[in-house]
Amino acid sequence: MRRFLTLTFLFLVIIANSQDKRKVIIDADTGNEVDDLYAIVRGVLEPSWEVLALNGTQWQVSHWAVENSMEESHRLNMMLLAYLGIKDVKLCRGSAERLFDWGNKERHSEAAYEIIKQAHKMPAGEKLAVVTLGALTNVASAVLIDPEIEDKIAVYWLGSSYDFEKKKSKRIDFNAVMDVQATDMMLSSNVEMHIIPVNVAAKIKYGFEETEQQIAGKHRVCDFLLDRWENHLDPGRYERTLWDLGIIQALIYPDKVTEVKGTGFDNPNIWLYSDIDAEFFKEDFFKTISKIY
Repeated sequence: MRRFLTLTFLFLVIIANSQDKRKVIIDADTGNEVDDLYAIVRGVLEPSWEVLALNGTQWQVSHWAVENSMEESHRLNMMLLAYLGIKDVKLCRGSAERLFDWGNKERHSEAAYEIIKQAHKMPAGEKLAVVTLGALTNVASAVLIDPEIEDKIAVYWLGSSYDFEKKKSKRIDFNAVMDVQATDMMLSSNVEMHIIPVNVAAKIKYGFEETEQQIAGKHRVCDFLLDRWENHLDPGRYERTLWDLGIIQALIYPDKVTEVKGTGFDNPNIWLYSDIDAEFFKEDFFKTISKIY
C-alpha cells in the first residue's frame, strides 16, 4: 500500500509539473542558417517549457535555398533531438512551399495541423506559444485552415525591422520575404504576436573562439553546433549573429527585455521587443548548455 501511495504521489507531481510548464511549439527553417540550431537547443532544454513539437519549414525563396528546403530543416531537427536523446518532442514536416498567392492560400501540412490540435487542447484563458524562427507559413496556414485558433495561440516571431522613433515597420528581411503572403496575413490578423525585429536581434553576436572554448568536446550536440558554424554555406566567420536565440530567450526571460505595443499594423495585438539584454542571453546560453555535460 505504501509503495502504491508513493507511486501515485510521484505520478501526480509529474502531472502537476507538466501542467505548470508553458506549452510551446517551435517552428524553424533549421536548414537555412546557423542560428536556428543554437536556438532550438536552448528552447528544448528550457525546464519551464513543455515543447510539444518541433516543426520544419521552407525557405525556398532564398537565393541560397537548397532543393527540398523544408526536408533539410526536418532532417536537422531529427538530428538535434537524437543528439540530445529527446524522444518526447514530436517532429513535424511543415509546408515545402510558401502560401498560394490567391484563392485557398493555406498549405496543408503535419505542422499546421499539429498547431491546430495543440491550440484546441489549451485550457480556457491560456494560449499555445508558437515560436517561429523562420517564415510564418505553417502558423499562417493553421489560422487559415481553422480561424477559431486565432485567440488560442500567441506567436513569437523573429522578423521585420522597426524604427521605434518613427514608429514604422519594414518587411524586407529574410524571414518576412520568404513568405510575403504569410507575413501580410499574420500582421493583418487578430493573433497575439510578439516580434523581435531584426535590428534588435542584431545585438546577439557570438565569437567563434569564445563559443569553441565554451562548448568544444563537451557533448555530441555541442560539436554538432560548432560543425554547423564552420561548415555551413558561409564558413570561416569569426563572428556570427545568432538571431533566433533572441526570440527564444525573450519568451523565457520577460524581465530581460523591453516590450512595447506595436503601432502601424492592421493587427491590433502586436507587441515589439525594443531592447534585449544580449550579454545576459549569451551567459544564459552557455550556462544552460553546460547542464547537458
